[in-house]
Amino acid sequence: MKKLVVHPVQRLQGILAIPGDKSISHRAVMMGSLAYGVSRVTHFLPSADCLSTIGIFKSMGVKIRRSGERLTIIGRGLNSLKPPEKTLDAGNSGTTARILLGVLAGQPFTSRLTGDKYLKRRPMRRVVEPLAQMGARITGPENANLLPLKIETRKLRGITYQLTVASAQVKSALLMASLFAEGETKVIEPTPTRDHTERMFNAFSVPFTQRGGAVSLRGPVLPFKGQKIRVPGDISSAAFFIVAGLLVPNSRIVLKNVGLNPTRTGLLDVLHDMGAQIEVFHHKTRGGEEPVGDLIVVSSRLKGVEVSGEVAPRMIDEFPILAVAATQAEGTTVVRGAAELKVKESDRILMMAVTLRKMGAVIEPTADGWIIEGPTPLKGCRISSGGDHRVAMSLAVAALVSQGPTTVLDTENINTSFPGFENLLQKASVS
Repeated sequence: MKKLVVHPVQRLQGILAIPGDKSISHRAVMMGSLAYGVSRVTHFLPSADCLSTIGIFKSMGVKIRRSGERLTIIGRGLNSLKPPEKTLDAGNSGTTARILLGVLAGQPFTSRLTGDKYLKRRPMRRVVEPLAQMGARITGPENANLLPLKIETRKLRGITYQLTVASAQVKSALLMASLFAEGETKVIEPTPTRDHTERMFNAFSVPFTQRGGAVSLRGPVLPFKGQKIRVPGDISSAAFFIVAGLLVPNSRIVLKNVGLNPTRTGLLDVLHDMGAQIEVFHHKTRGGEEPVGDLIVVSSRLKGVEVSGEVAPRMIDEFPILAVAATQAEGTTVVRGAAELKVKESDRILMMAVTLRKMGAVIEPTADGWIIEGPTPLKGCRISSGGDHRVAMSLAVAALVSQGPTTVLDTENINTSFPGFENLLQKASVS
């Protein structure tokens, strides 16, 4: 079992390059594979999750060459994927599995999809049910709620679907399926979620309309050409260094080329409300491109706030690290509307409460969040992440301001989203 030993530090400093955005890297591989001709992707995230997506499309006949963070994808076109010879394996990646179901549902062949032991516990019915309404036939354990799943060839038809939960993965799966479906597919969101799929459609000149909270696409779409895609730095990965820079005294760090898509910047808004000193310098981008900028983070005195459910879809991956920030904020922080955390790689509401309590925090889990009192001194200890990469990295940040060393166990899955996390943390740390 891999472990991470973290010692408290005096300050953080330096200019840090954040690895490529995981969500966008997945979508670049998928769209590049479905396009015809060559797509070139730069600043791709070579994490275990994204490599799972590459492996799956290679299994369906797509030629993909990788050199570090650069990809060359020889797309086969929308209707030219090959039947895989074996079960497709999404590894630990929920994004791969859920969005890929939309692609596989539109193929003229039967396929099977599985994942690792953690992914096999995560719910898939939220994607399977609307795809079934489009005509897909998907079967598997617990009424097709769990992997492994069998996806049989069927003709798809467009539907109008109101999302029951704010989920970019469900929205993206339906939009991917709509590329192959007859007629109009309309996806209506209760709350805006990350729009990386829509922006990727723009990049590949796939026509769709967006009005109010609805995204519509009429299929089957015409073939589209390969493109050049530059992946911005992942704000979900930057979040760990943002909070670390705020909490560790006398710190000043610069995070370069971070994605600032407004559907992903909820954490920045909440931290600003808490009193964080974060300067944002936006880069110029052309219409439809992912917004990017540099962040300057200076250690700050934070105060407790109330976080409502409205902001949750814009920071769902950042709640674990927000919990760490709240332990060091003056007063009470109340988080509501984050029940989706229960069905991530772990029950993140419970995991963060249990682990931070062990470190000395005053944190009470609720049905959809936490009540956290601060500031409380944290103590180093030996603690398990439960195999959850975001829990592991959040605990590593907490360890930076703890008394004594902390050993975080079961950290292999950090590589699913942030390879090089430990090295970057060491680079920025001054003991």
